[in-house]
Amino acid sequence: MAPSPLLAATIEALGTRLTALLGDRCTRSDSERDRHGRGEGRREVHRPDLVVFPHSTDEVAEIMRLCTDHRVPVVPFGAGSSLEGQVDALFGGVSIDLTGMNRVVRTSAADLDVTVQAGVTRRQLVHALKDTGTTFFVDPGADATIGGMLATGASGTTTVRYGTMRENVLGLTVVLADGRIIRTGGRARKSSAGYDLTRLFVGSEGTLGIITEATLRLHPVPDAIAALVVRFPTVGAAVEAVVAIQQCALPLARMELLDAITVQTLNAFVGTDLPEAPLLFLEIHAFSAAARDEQLQAVHELLEGCGGVVHDTATAETDRQRLWDARHKAFYAGAASRPGADVITTDVCVPISSLPACIADTRDDLEALGLAPPLVGHVGDGNFHLLLHVDRDDAADVAMIDGVVTRLTARALRYGGTCTGEHGVGYGKRDSLRKEHGDALPVMRAIKLALDPLGLLNPGKILPDDDLIPRLSD
Repeated sequence: MAPSPLLAATIEALGTRLTALLGDRCTRSDSERDRHGRGEGRREVHRPDLVVFPHSTDEVAEIMRLCTDHRVPVVPFGAGSSLEGQVDALFGGVSIDLTGMNRVVRTSAADLDVTVQAGVTRRQLVHALKDTGTTFFVDPGADATIGGMLATGASGTTTVRYGTMRENVLGLTVVLADGRIIRTGGRARKSSAGYDLTRLFVGSEGTLGIITEATLRLHPVPDAIAALVVRFPTVGAAVEAVVAIQQCALPLARMELLDAITVQTLNAFVGTDLPEAPLLFLEIHAFSAAARDEQLQAVHELLEGCGGVVHDTATAETDRQRLWDARHKAFYAGAASRPGADVITTDVCVPISSLPACIADTRDDLEALGLAPPLVGHVGDGNFHLLLHVDRDDAADVAMIDGVVTRLTARALRYGGTCTGEHGVGYGKRDSLRKEHGDALPVMRAIKLALDPLGLLNPGKILPDDDLIPRLSD
């Protein structure tokens, strides 16, 4: 799909009107266009023609009205940490950077909810909640913006207990393609009123509307926490332990798998002395020390029955942080294991019982190619990630890695899974989406065309249909 070049006169006219609205918060500088032309997961840069920095929902609405008047595409932008090309301006146009909309609007500890603007980052929100006795648990591993996390349907290490962004959002403020502002959902904990528009926009990656504000669920901060690192003889044994824990209804908050190769790279990068074997990183959240210790005992008994050996246990905050710091550095350790190469990280998700077989088949595929990339997984969800190295200047290397990803997603679908558990589709997995949801794609297209008939909202993402490219000359 080749981008349709925008006429210089069109951009000049739009730039004049946007500058009149925003002043120096509208820019054409090469540095900003480069920064807004890619996320973290892809090396290619697809630059927008203009970058704007709104401070309010009303400004976003006016920007959308102006872009619609000029038939110019728009791409919402947050922290730029997306992994499947969600923020790339494939057709040029305007990148709308929402990071200036970073206000915590209101907090209610009594109702366990908070309303924030889309540019608030995860860490900023957690810090703002510090003295309330509540917190926000969704942690994708990056300090992403809340708007970006909603747009990609983000999740992370605590999903097994606290859910993804879909389960933690109550309502949204969204600007539509024609500049209309709508508010979905509300603060009530349940509703049977009408279509669930809130979750329609979650995971839509900016293709249906621009999220500018969100009301989120909060959770009480647990009084007693314990973290464990457990060694297993095989990945299968580790997954068996996870299944046993879940079947016994033990409410673990984190269940993370690192395979032996990942642990090797982590030890080399960080200087840790973790056993170079499949490891589970687990965390228990309880509301008393007695309850925590009771759960710890039950978990220990289950782990022993599955061949697990506890390597480390931590209850003090500093000790727990030390263990989780090692887990969170797995990506950087893997990236450093092949200096000079680009890094592609991809994910799939399968039913938990299928996880050992899917991982084993994946390792066989990789070993046949002489590859041994790190593998980590949110094993309580059946979600795992590969960290692949590629030399972008070597066509054969690129083709080989593309083949690995294609076979991985096809394998996940065969096991009853999905082509992506949390990274999203962007433009990197559009073909995989077709294979996964082929019968449903016409419905998705109908929704897209109803809300964005000119195809201006983040074009070229999610849906693989060529007729959804921006209608710049109609």
